[in-house]
Amino acid sequence: QGLYEEALTQFEKIKDTDFQGMYQLGVMHYDGLGTKEDPEKGVAYMKKILNSDSPKARHLKFAAAYNLGRAYYEGCGVKQSTKEAERLWLIAADHGNPKASVKAQSTLGLLYSASVPKDLKKAFFWHSEACGNGNLESQGALGVMYLYGQGVCRNTKAALKCLREAAERGNIYAQGHLVEYYYSRKFYSTAAAVAKRITENDNIDVLAKITDCLPTYVAKGVAMAAFYLARCLQLGLGVQQDQAAAKKYYSKACLLDPAVAADLELAANLGRI
Repeated sequence: QGLYEEALTQFEKIKDTDFQGMYQLGVMHYDGLGTKEDPEKGVAYMKKILNSDSPKARHLKFAAAYNLGRAYYEGCGVKQSTKEAERLWLIAADHGNPKASVKAQSTLGLLYSASVPKDLKKAFFWHSEACGNGNLESQGALGVMYLYGQGVCRNTKAALKCLREAAERGNIYAQGHLVEYYYSRKFYSTAAAVAKRITENDNIDVLAKITDCLPTYVAKGVAMAAFYLARCLQLGLGVQQDQAAAKKYYSKACLLDPAVAADLELAANLGRI
């Protein structure tokens, strides 16, 4: 905290002549680092950068537009507006430019997947751009889209390539979907072994921070793994049957993501899994 306060003082001194200092101040005020949280002030600094004609602000505009989009989406420091968030993220994403905000490209992929109505073709486009620019979250999302034919023709080979590469890089959501795939193909011992490894670390916030993936999707991945592990333990598929352990993992799945657990429970009751 002391270091943040010292940095804040230094940035305050240079903010009128240094856009990098102004940007850092914006982030610190928005997130309450070294100072009281003041999202309005953070937003004001980001808008100054985005609207500046100075060539010295150019390299910060994509990041400022991404942060402003986040503010509008969350309704933090400004009136909530998904439409304005989308507009700003499109500026930040800059048609998939690798030097623009790759985070904005991935966020647009997630936005179009969750919008009402969904626009899965746009979601696929943006996840493809972000994945091509190295984004781990989008690599996992692309794998799932290929696997289930969402916004693109179903392609199991491409799906497994994306999911395995993302899983190796630490994407928990991709790992959870690989467990589901192994289970569906009746590779029960592989499904159980991978699921066991995933469920050993369920500190969602730490995992999200390490991988720079959204906590919501990290939780979904661990919940899927816990449910399939529970199913293997309950029925003795690929592992020794153990009802007590099965109950423990079912509970874990419900706690981590009730919606994922409910969907999988319904599928199990209908005999689909």
